[in-house]
Amino acid sequence: MCEAGKHRFVHLFTRGSSQLNPLLTGMQTGTRGCEGPGTCTMATLLQPNMNSLQTPGENRSVPPSPSCSPTRNDCGIAPLTPSPSPRTVVRPRVSRPFSVVVAIDFGTTSSGYAFSFTQDPEAIHMMRRWEGGDPGVANQKSPTCLLLTPDLRFHSFGFAARDSYHDLDPEEARLWLYFDKFKMKIHSTSDLTMETDLEAVSGRKVRAIEVFVHALRFFREHALKEVKDQSSSVLEGEDVRWVITVPAVWRQPAKQFMREAAYQAGLVSPEAPEQLLIALEPEAASIYCRKLRLHQVIDLSTRPLANGLDSDGSRLFDSGFRQAREQLRRARHSRTFLVESGTGELWSEMQTGDRYIVADCGGGTVDLTVHQIEQPQGTLKELYKASGGPYGAVGVDLAFESMLCQIFGEDFIDSFKAKRPAAWVDLTIAFEARKRTASPGSSNALNISLPFSFIDFYKRHRGQSVETALRKSNMNIVKWSSQGMLRLTPEAMKELFQPTIDNIVKHIEDLLRKQEVQGVRFLFLVGGFAESPMLQQAVQMTLGRSCRIIIPQDVGLTILKGAVLFGLDPTVVRVRRCPLTYGVGVLNRFVEGRHPRDKLLVKEGREWCTDILDRFVAVDQSVALGEVVRRSYTPARPGQRKIIINIYCSTSDDVVYITDPGVRKCGAITLDLPDAGPGTAAARRREIRATMQFGDTEIKVTAVDVVTNRSVRAAIDFLSN
Repeated sequence: MCEAGKHRFVHLFTRGSSQLNPLLTGMQTGTRGCEGPGTCTMATLLQPNMNSLQTPGENRSVPPSPSCSPTRNDCGIAPLTPSPSPRTVVRPRVSRPFSVVVAIDFGTTSSGYAFSFTQDPEAIHMMRRWEGGDPGVANQKSPTCLLLTPDLRFHSFGFAARDSYHDLDPEEARLWLYFDKFKMKIHSTSDLTMETDLEAVSGRKVRAIEVFVHALRFFREHALKEVKDQSSSVLEGEDVRWVITVPAVWRQPAKQFMREAAYQAGLVSPEAPEQLLIALEPEAASIYCRKLRLHQVIDLSTRPLANGLDSDGSRLFDSGFRQAREQLRRARHSRTFLVESGTGELWSEMQTGDRYIVADCGGGTVDLTVHQIEQPQGTLKELYKASGGPYGAVGVDLAFESMLCQIFGEDFIDSFKAKRPAAWVDLTIAFEARKRTASPGSSNALNISLPFSFIDFYKRHRGQSVETALRKSNMNIVKWSSQGMLRLTPEAMKELFQPTIDNIVKHIEDLLRKQEVQGVRFLFLVGGFAESPMLQQAVQMTLGRSCRIIIPQDVGLTILKGAVLFGLDPTVVRVRRCPLTYGVGVLNRFVEGRHPRDKLLVKEGREWCTDILDRFVAVDQSVALGEVVRRSYTPARPGQRKIIINIYCSTSDDVVYITDPGVRKCGAITLDLPDAGPGTAAARRREIRATMQFGDTEIKVTAVDVVTNRSVRAAIDFLSN
């Protein structure tokens, strides 16, 4: 066990350094790895069983093996000493006895909350009716809009924010900060940190975390008030489990960002992280779909289509959703939905091994998840890592803005947005209402009212009328109405929708070709954009022969209800797939001919290969709930109070070194070491066993001091890079 080939080392990393070989730098200086008294960024890797996952067992003290490696230097390299692995013991997950679960569906376009009391889990209570709204639009949720005063204080959220901003004087509005569809910033920012900015409609910037904190605090106050109104007992803060939904394609930094925002908003305390769950949106929808009865779904595959029309000439997509909305309208006065205690009728058709896809078509992103049903318990197994992209309904809005730029000039549109921000919001609201009514079988043009300030501003800016601009643009699919409206022909609406819809359909088609996804029986369309008849028809005509396409009638609330069910039972998804390969940089014995010479490091007469990626998990690897990866570390020097180990990730599993293309530093594990007492055996020989869990929606780490069997404060930070 003491031969050199069995020694592995974690790299010595100096934060803020861009050097490719920080270990060598740390050795030369002897102190570069230290970040202040009692802190060192390097530790020894003690347990080299690299790729196995284990079910969590009891923490047990393991006697250390004798050392047989290079002499230690302060903040230098400490040697690996293999330790026996703990015996695998199945330990049931202990859930906290919460009284109520509150879920917040934080969407790009609209948001809402729902809750359920754990003593009556079949009843899901939806949020109160919102004041305001758009004519002809079912206001099941509130627009994701936030208004801050000029001195950055919270003013309002949702319809109230939108209406208040609309009523501001144009000059005054330029001083206020209005944000809408701001969730997309978190998805599109590759280097997300706590300092990332968000730009308001007026152009002013504020830290993104502050915007999200204001929004979550708003939902916290409203939800708790409503929960307490309906509760017969006195509820304390610790009685509530919170669930926040995020797209499945979000990376770990974005999930951590939402958790940090929830901490700052007062939903839960950082000392009680288990009180908050991050739910993946398509996963939540899948959990709710398990409960559906046949009368609660629209099966697009049950009736033949001819050019978007049913065989009797009626518009299938329009009529189906008119019926669904009418049922919702009748039921909405109670705002309480009852779900099956077991699984619904649709699920009773399914057998163990049946596969299905959930396509969450939201405002900002489209998320695809592939699940397999496990009967009779009805648990779910993810078959392929979540995929998708920024193909949500916002793409249609951006296409409309691009069309306006073509007609009126990009410089004018930019100037109008900056100088008349409230009027620009009015224009986007007008388009949103018409966008929702667009139908593939329609032969009528859709009228969109232009705000008077748009018409007036254009005439003063360009010296000509809007009508003249339309005529000169030669855009025949957009007409002008003498009543002050843009008339978008059916061809124009199709042109606005087509690029986004094509992206969605292509992504589903590509997924269906994957070997792991063969034999899919159902495709569930969920999310707000799934209400669009334009999208429904395109999906049905392209994919209807491959699988049955099912749409829940309350499609806009599917994720919200599923998030509540997830909070009631987080173990329902039993197996997930890793979206990325994760690992740390280590040293291995240098092998001539296998390792490149530029990775050679000579330490006290022994040759080591640097920069080797030691995998925790590989991309698309199946990880069951409760399975863990264990690594053991020892401080590099006595008295060290902190161990910091950098984490690397890649979209490929075919990587060997942390310097390979596509490998990037994505986070750091921090282990805070309690004082073991000078001169004690624990101080002389400390082993910190870290346990990492990759089977949940977030990566979690816990640690224990093996000698004393005391817990060690451990955290993974994905936001400080």
